[in-house]
Amino acid sequence: MRSRSGRQSEGRMMPHNDGFARLAHPYRPELLAYCYRMLGSVQDAEDLVQETYLRAWRSYEDFEGRASLRTWLYRIATNVCLTALEQRKRRPLPSGLGGPAEDPEGPLAPPPEVTWLQPFPDRPAPADSDPATIVAARAGLRLALVAALQYLPPRQRAVLILRDVLALRAAEVADLLGISVPAVKSILQRARAHLDQVTPSEDEMTETTNAHQRELLDRYVTAFENADIATLLELLTTDAVLEMPPTPTWFTGRSSIGGFFRTRVLTVPGAIRMVATTANGQPAAAMYQLGSDNAHHIHAVMVLTTTTAGINRIVAFRDPELFALFNLPQTLDRAQGNESAATDEQTP
Repeated sequence: MRSRSGRQSEGRMMPHNDGFARLAHPYRPELLAYCYRMLGSVQDAEDLVQETYLRAWRSYEDFEGRASLRTWLYRIATNVCLTALEQRKRRPLPSGLGGPAEDPEGPLAPPPEVTWLQPFPDRPAPADSDPATIVAARAGLRLALVAALQYLPPRQRAVLILRDVLALRAAEVADLLGISVPAVKSILQRARAHLDQVTPSEDEMTETTNAHQRELLDRYVTAFENADIATLLELLTTDAVLEMPPTPTWFTGRSSIGGFFRTRVLTVPGAIRMVATTANGQPAAAMYQLGSDNAHHIHAVMVLTTTTAGINRIVAFRDPELFALFNLPQTLDRAQGNESAATDEQTP
């Protein structure tokens, strides 16, 4: 078995080591989420976690235990990520490249040569997970936050995630990065100031209850499947945003978004099928379009940002590779209904 980059899976690359595998394996999900926050790509994050575990296994006999195994793995993962970022540009969303389009019925701009931010498929939380930990993990993976993190220089990005998202102590971060505690505090201060300049408004980050999110998602899914523009508009806030990477064209405002969906997407009831899921700790839906073979085929993974006022951001990721990452089928036949791939308690 090989990863997307062509490297063999860890099971093939490394000889059997029960001690290392047993102790290190529980940290894999959080390391994957960490690398995703750093890179903005699930696929790149999986490759870098694999590289982290390979390096850790090779040097495990030299691990002296002065720091915890978790901190040691984060040190390796951070170095791997920082090295990878030397060769990569930031992954944006369309709203990070220019202003919104004014004509929802006009031509869409062609996709530019850009490597886009990806959504992160949520994983079921362990049965004994602390609810407060689940909430914190979801907040640290919100799509708007991950998009904003991509604007930070790599080292600022690492320090801010380690301190403000993962809540490591300044001394731990200093030891992890091989710098002084005052240096950590200085980098963190600059990172927070930089993040404040690019973070969405407070209203966009407002948390809503799981029940309210589920209600909005259910109504959103039904509106799409019934081509019900009136209900869709009721769900959107007045300043809602629609983005559709890899298309750089994006829209803002309920009227513009409604005009786009009315003329280009929601034209015939039944032409679209949806499967509910979650991504980045947010409600999401996989969108399938009716083909000439009378089956519904993959089109987009739509991540919704919700507030108490309704849905205020839709990011429709039109990347076929995402469906496999979300364990979603490539097509829906007549026997497959609007089943949900979501669970109430999920965490990275």
